Parts: sequence; C-alpha cells; structure tokens
Amino acid sequence: MTRAGLVKYLKANLEPWLFGVSAALLGAGLAARVARATGAADGLWIAATVIGLVFSVTSTARALLRRQPSVDVIALLALGGALVVGEPFAGAMIAVMLASGALLEARAGARARRELSLLVARAPQTARLRQLDSIREIPVAQVALGDRLMVGSGEIVPVDGRLLGPAVLDESALTGEPLPVERQSGDDVRSGVVNAGPGFDLVTTATAAESTYAGVVRLVEAAQASSAPFVRTADRFALYFVPLTLALAGGAWLASGDAVRAVAVLVVATPCPLLLAAPIAIMSGLSRAAGVGVVIKGGGALEKLAAGQVMLFDKTGTLTQGRPEVADVLTRSDLEADELLRLAASLDQVSPHVLAGAIVSAAARRRLPLSAPDDVSEVHGYGLQGRVDGHRIRIGKAAWILGDDTPDWARRAQRRAEIDSALAVFVAVDDQAAGAVLLEDPIRPDAPRMLRALREAGISRVVLLTGDRRDVAEMVGRIVGVDEVLSDCDPAQKLAAIGRESVAARTIMVGDGINDAPALAAAGAGVALAARGSTASSEAADVVLTVDRIDAIAAAILIARRSKGIALQAVLTGMGLSLVAMAMAAAGLLVPAVGAVLQEGIDVLAIVIALRAVLPARGQRAPLSGAEVATAATLRAQHEAVLPVVELVCTVADGLSDDNADLAPVRALLHRLEAELLPHERADEQELVPLVARALGGSDSTAGLSRTHAEIEHQINRLHRLVTGTEATDAAGGDVVELRRLLYGLYAILRLHNAQEDEGAITLVSTHAGPS
Repeated sequence: MTRAGLVKYLKANLEPWLFGVSAALLGAGLAARVARATGAADGLWIAATVIGLVFSVTSTARALLRRQPSVDVIALLALGGALVVGEPFAGAMIAVMLASGALLEARAGARARRELSLLVARAPQTARLRQLDSIREIPVAQVALGDRLMVGSGEIVPVDGRLLGPAVLDESALTGEPLPVERQSGDDVRSGVVNAGPGFDLVTTATAAESTYAGVVRLVEAAQASSAPFVRTADRFALYFVPLTLALAGGAWLASGDAVRAVAVLVVATPCPLLLAAPIAIMSGLSRAAGVGVVIKGGGALEKLAAGQVMLFDKTGTLTQGRPEVADVLTRSDLEADELLRLAASLDQVSPHVLAGAIVSAAARRRLPLSAPDDVSEVHGYGLQGRVDGHRIRIGKAAWILGDDTPDWARRAQRRAEIDSALAVFVAVDDQAAGAVLLEDPIRPDAPRMLRALREAGISRVVLLTGDRRDVAEMVGRIVGVDEVLSDCDPAQKLAAIGRESVAARTIMVGDGINDAPALAAAGAGVALAARGSTASSEAADVVLTVDRIDAIAAAILIARRSKGIALQAVLTGMGLSLVAMAMAAAGLLVPAVGAVLQEGIDVLAIVIALRAVLPARGQRAPLSGAEVATAATLRAQHEAVLPVVELVCTVADGLSDDNADLAPVRALLHRLEAELLPHERADEQELVPLVARALGGSDSTAGLSRTHAEIEHQINRLHRLVTGTEATDAAGGDVVELRRLLYGLYAILRLHNAQEDEGAITLVSTHAGPS
C-alpha cells in the first residue's frame, strides 16, 4: 500500500483505530501493573492519555469552528488534569471512553454515505433503441427525445415515454399500488416502473436526467441534505457544565492560592457518565429493539424515534399486505369453489405472473391437491389456457371468458370486485364460464392493534400517505383508525406532507417502497419494512423492521423512549454526584488521587444505572412457552382450513330464491358448519382464548372474542332448527326469506369474527412467542 493509500485508509477508519489502540494500551498497562512493572504501566497509560488528548483537542477545535457546544471540552480538561496530577490510569480510562463514544457516532453516521447507493444501482444503465428492423442497446444517458425504445418483459422502463401499444405495468415502485396496471396505447409511462406483461414499444418524452426515477433519486438527496444532524444529549449538558467546571476550578485556585485544588476539581469533573453511561443505555436499547425485529441505526436514530409525536404511514405493504391475495372464489351453482380454485391454481403453477402466484398460494393454504397442466399457452393481453385433468381451462379477463353473455353470478362477481376495489380473474372450464377469483391487497391483521399501541406509546397523530385512489385509501384509514388520509400522492407530495407535519411536531414516517424513500429521509425518523420492502427504502431509513410485523414499531418506540429516559437518569445521577465531588474538591476535602478513585465509583454507578436499559421493562409479560405457541400454530392451520366454509355460506345464500327453494345446498352447508366450523370455534374458545388472555393480561381483553364464539354457535343452532322444520315439506317463500336473512347474518358475523381473530388472537400470540 502506498503512503497516500495508507493515509486515506487511516483517515477513513480513524475512530476504530483510536478505540483499538487506546483500549490496547489500557489493557497492556493493567497487565504491566499486575506484573508489578509500575513504570511500564504508567508509560502505557500516559501514551493512551496523550492519544486521547490529541483527539480531544482536534474534535474540540472542530466544534469551536462549527460554533457547536461539545462535551469534548470537558474530556480535554480531564485528560490534561490527569496528566498534571499524575493519574495516568484515569487518563487512559478517559481516553478509551472518549474513543468508544467517537466510534459509536461514526458507525451511526456511516448511513449517510450509503443513502443513494441502491437507488442508483436500480436505475437502468442501458436502453434498447429500435431502429428500422433492428434493436440496438445504448447507454440510457444517450436516449434522446422522440426515440423509440423496446422494453422487454420484466425490464424496468428506462425513461419517461408514451406507449405505442397496450402494456401491463407494475407501478408499485412509484405509486405503491400492488396490483399490475393495464395501460393503453397513447398512455404516458414513467421510468422506474416494471413491465409485468409482454414486451412493448414507447416513444420517449424525457431524457434520463429529466425522467421520474431520476427525480426520486434527487428528492432523496435533497431530503437527506435538509435533515438536521443528531446532536448528542451530552453536548447539551456542555453548555452548562463546562462553564461551571471552569468557574469552580478557577474559584478554588483563586480562593486558596493552591493549583492542586483546581486540578482536583478537573479530575472529579471527568464526564464519564456523559461519555460512556449514556452510550451504554442507548446501545442497550438498540439491542433490545433488535430482539423484537427492529434495527435502529445508532443512537441518533433512537433519539429521533423516541421524540416522534406524529406518525405517517404509507399504505401498500405497510398497513396492507402489499401483495394480492385471494379474497373470495365465486362460482356458478354446479361447481364448488375449492374445485374451481384447484383447477385454476393447477394451470397457474407454470405462470410467473404475480396474480398467478396469489392463486397458487391460496390453493396451497387450503391444502388442495394440484395437478400438472398440459398444453399451456399464454394469449397475450387476455390470459392463460391449458388442460388440467382432461379439462380445458382458461384464466383471464372477463371479456375473454364470458364473451357477450354475462350470467347473474358473473355480474355479482364484477359488482363485488368494484365495491371492494378488488380484481376479478375469471375462469372457464371446458369453454364454459365457471367462476371468478377475487384478489385484493388485504389490510394487515395487526394494523388496527398496532395503531392503538402507538397511541398508548404517546403518538398523538396518525396520517395515511398513499399514491392509491381516495376511496381505497379512506377505507383502509377507517378500518385501522388514522386521523387523516392523503391519497393520490406522488413522492414529491409525500415529501411536502412531511414538511407540513414537521412544523408542528416531530415526525416518524413508515414505508416500504422506493416511492417512500424521499419521505423516509426527510422525516424526523424514517422506518422501513425490510422483510418485503425495497432495499433502497431501508437504506434511506433510520429504523428498519426485519420482521414482517408492523406492531413491532410500537414496541420499538417504547424501547427507544425508555432507553433515552434511562440514559438521562444515568447522566443526571452521575453528573449530579460529580458536582457534589467537585464542590468537595474545591473546598479542599478531596485531593486529586482520592478524587480520581471517587470519580471512578461515580462512573460505575452511572454505568449500572445505564445497564438497566438492557433489562425488560417492569410489568412486561413473560413470553408464551413453546407448547403454547405450537397450540396456537395448530389452531391457525384449522382457521385457514375452515375459510372455504365461511365463503360457502354467502354462496349458498346467493343461490336461494323464491323460484329456487331447493334446500339441498343448505343442508350440505349445515353439515359442514356442524362438522368443521363449530369444532374449530369450540377449540378456539377452550385453547386459544386463554393464551390471548395471558398475552394481554386479563380475561376482559378476550370478552369480545368469546361473545362472537357464542353468537356463531347460536346462529348455527337457529339454522339447524329452521332447516329441520322444513325437511318434511318444500320450503315456503317465508322460509326462503328467513334462510337468506339468517345465512347473510351468519356470514357477516363470521367475517367479523375472522378479522377479530386475526387481529387480536393469532398475530398477538405470535408476537409473544418465546424460544421453543
């Protein structure tokens, strides 16, 4: 390595080297003292003190140039005082503590140099230019206005342009909308979105530097530049403690004419509670947060998280699952929903489409046996077709499956998809329209409980920021319980909203997509979901959730506030005792040597106080045992297994009419309710409810869950009596009306109960799981 290279390396790694060398000198000195080599020990400790002194002088000078208060002034005086009074061990200890604080700050600040790395890495480097009958790959910077580009399947659109044909686009990186969007010829398309369908051509309307994705990168850069740097708690004490120390030392010298008193004051004024106790409390908080799946990027990020009062959430992938899931399967009367889903999933096994993955996953959750498809082909722009178990299956758009004839069940499916903001994928069996699979981006079951926990943790205002439509955003906002909904927001509008909220209070932004990166960087604290979110958003955030569970945010805020409070207690206790010792030294009651020993005792006490942050908070409930978690997992599997029975309730009710009073489907449904659903609900009451009560700390917290269990059994008993009473004769019109009313009511209760169970039982038990 050249001399210039060595200098550059040492400069980039100054803090680790400072800590390593000073700690090594301190340890070597202790070993020499044990070996009774007193002179060697003192020499090693003096060397460590001098190194700390040089670093302290440098950092203090920099702080003065920035006109920024710094506790390093106290460290400088303490190091110099230790050398003067012949206390090299104390000086070496101060040097190590100073180096450890510098190392912690360096690690926390390293994030700023990595903010844009992954954003830039994702940006397309080349584009495919179509010229006559050939396609040529060129650097994206060379793309000019009016060029015709070809974008292949799965590729990122390199620049903004206008479509020359239809396209299916994944715009989640910019809008947060999880479902693919169909665009027609002539529509504008933005850079950064992904081609989720077959290849298409576009005419460029902007250069790479002026395109949407480049603007997102610039927004992150500008937001990061505008973020105020973290000011250590210790530095704020320096505003008062440094002048007080100097005044007390100078006063003692002048009053007694003895410089030793002034030196004694400086020795006992060593700010170790500031330099070490506070970082220990903060690092303990970081460790505890990591234990619940939250990575907080340093003490500065922890302080900002603890200070937050206004929480802003992105919708997709944050309050919702962020990926399409099967919400319902609707069929014509002669085909069961499970069989339709099995046939559709069997065909979709070979498709890479995101919707195909959702259908296959739904079949897997229901444990349906899938078959290998044959003769599979994609009809571009319409869907997929092939053969499954001898049946010809087609999956795709309504126009392709239904043709000109739309049966009643299909109209109901389309209307329901419209009301629920879902996507309907239709299925044909043997060239006959057979059913529809409804897909939606469901709300996370733990989101409402997480919002309540945030308010209990001290968050006073919650805002939903999303690029999605207003009706969808407001529906999500109502269910989870936010204070305000801002919809149709692009990255710049999210950034502006952060600015408005930051005027009144400290902000915390939670998101998981590239479109959230500017807001994450601009907020007081940015929280990214890394379990399924964009890596770029994780880089731009101060806090990263490594678990796919957003209720960990509330736990992290409580941990951050407790750790910050303990750090403050350690500082106030340690520095308060130091002030008492300083007064005693100024009065001549402490000589420098005794003062150094006393100061070490004060330091140890402050550190013990700080170590409380690594312990659980008082009153925290013990985790559930491995056996209890296994029981909850078994009940969860049963919960998934009975979901088709719940949907069958609505399907059977839809099929009842005055013209069709056949009770055979109702009797078959009743048999499944009594044989499958009721045993599961009884098992939940006997086994799951006690686990939830323990996790929440009381039986009152499960009263609602128990009440719905009882109501479900009551309604099924009513259904049994009604069906039994009409078995001997054909159902009269009044019986059909009553059956429909009862079935729809039961369906509503079951849907509410499932949401209740997801929110307050299954996910809650999983968050309290201990090691198995």
